[in-house]
Amino acid sequence: MLVKVFGSAVHGVEAITITIEVDIVKGQTVGFFIVGLPDNAVKESAERVLAAIHNNGYERPRYRVVVNMAPADIKKAGSAYDLPIAIGLLGSMEQLPVEDLKDYIIMGELSLDGGIQPIKGALPIAIQARAEKFKGLIVPKANAREAGMVNNIEVYGVEHISEVIGFFNKTQTLKPVEVNTREEFFNAQQDFDIDFCDVKGQENVKRALEIAAAGGHNAILIGPPGAGKTMLAKRLPGILPPLSLHEALETTKIHSVAGKLPANTSLIARRPFRSPHHTISDVALVGGGGIPQPGEISLAHNGVLFLDELPEFKRTVLEVMRQPMEERRVSISRAKVSIDFPASFMLIASMNPCDCVALFRHFGNGRGRMSAGMRA
Repeated sequence: MLVKVFGSAVHGVEAITITIEVDIVKGQTVGFFIVGLPDNAVKESAERVLAAIHNNGYERPRYRVVVNMAPADIKKAGSAYDLPIAIGLLGSMEQLPVEDLKDYIIMGELSLDGGIQPIKGALPIAIQARAEKFKGLIVPKANAREAGMVNNIEVYGVEHISEVIGFFNKTQTLKPVEVNTREEFFNAQQDFDIDFCDVKGQENVKRALEIAAAGGHNAILIGPPGAGKTMLAKRLPGILPPLSLHEALETTKIHSVAGKLPANTSLIARRPFRSPHHTISDVALVGGGGIPQPGEISLAHNGVLFLDELPEFKRTVLEVMRQPMEERRVSISRAKVSIDFPASFMLIASMNPCDCVALFRHFGNGRGRMSAGMRA
């Protein structure tokens, strides 16, 4: 019996609906085959799915199982397809009604006992599900509030496969997650752990940062160790203009796709502050990888990117930032895919005075030029 279940693939910061077709072919060699450009994590889902079904008292298939993930020219990555494959398999074995499957997007990673683990990209998945007029979305409970930020679609958070089976069997009722997006957004906007008013003194530096914050200008702080450069930079987001709801959703999408959304957070309501270590690589800073993921400059979108000890960063790392800073986005190109990630950030850098500056001040001739003896 052929059964269709719907899932979603995250492509950049957007989602694409995936049709998961499960068919059991009787009279042929027993096997479990997944086609449609899956990666290794998707291929390994066969063992997780079979174990979860068996450990919850359902019969394992004794025939050839074929799972097709369409469109077949889009790479399917990650373990979030476990749950839709398992539901499709149970439907194909006639152990589950299939009439309502067409109305829902289903995503989740399965444990061997049937527990459902969190996934990445729940927010863009929910946005795409609403755009395509699906009735509801079934995701792990840990991602339910994140997906629930999207209005006009029913979002169900589940912790075990038995809840999903009971829902489609109509033996168990699931309650949709209710999130007041605007209320949560405005309540969290002014909740800062550290505040710019904590800084005492440094009036000239504070004035310079206030001007930079007002105009969205980049800035570099030069001073001896312990002068307060890092302390000032960390408090800069507190004086930036508040995020709009549109900016908050855009920022949350990026962190959701990267799996960097803080625990128990449904929406990023404050401007992000990212401070990568000076040993960071080019790819980690601008984004990339076999399956392109956002880098630090995209995670700092609508916020602040702080480069502490600027001279310690590799030159190649700093060079790759030039074009994203001009265009406010970064394009990651691979042989078969090209993805754009937003990267509109405010750059703050800090450094200690270098030896050449100290020598210039000590040996300068008072007119801004170094003496002839020193030049030699």
